Amino acid sequence: MACLDTNFIIDFIKGKIDIEEVNQLGEFISISSPSIVEIIRGLHLKKTLQHIKQNEEEKIENTLNSLNILQLNKESAKIAGRLQAELINKGEDIGIIDILIAAITLRNNETLITRNKKHFEKIPNLKIQTY
Repeated sequence: MACLDTNFIIDFIKGKIDIEEVNQLGEFISISSPSIVEIIRGLHLKKTLQHIKQNEEEKIENTLNSLNILQLNKESAKIAGRLQAELINKGEDIGIIDILIAAITLRNNETLITRNKKHFEKIPNLKIQTY
């Protein structure tokens, strides 16, 4: 079971990843709800709006509709709180969105597919696969 990080979806939308690479991940592919926040936020930033291709918004919607969405629930929120406190105490905070993504991935016992290994390798017990 794979949970796609935000950067995987963005790379897929931009054509940097083809559908065969996605198919190799298996049938059960997820994305966390905080990743959707990042994707939609990025889509609507002023600096991004002028570079959006005509079909990208539709491709994002179709992609999101094809994925299982992992939600932030009470248990994953508690995991996120502990993780962020631990990282802040060590002086290694990685930002709340990545903390939420990691917590949701951990709670659902998934492997996070990301190219942002630097941030996520700070999370104990998080299974990571880079691409």
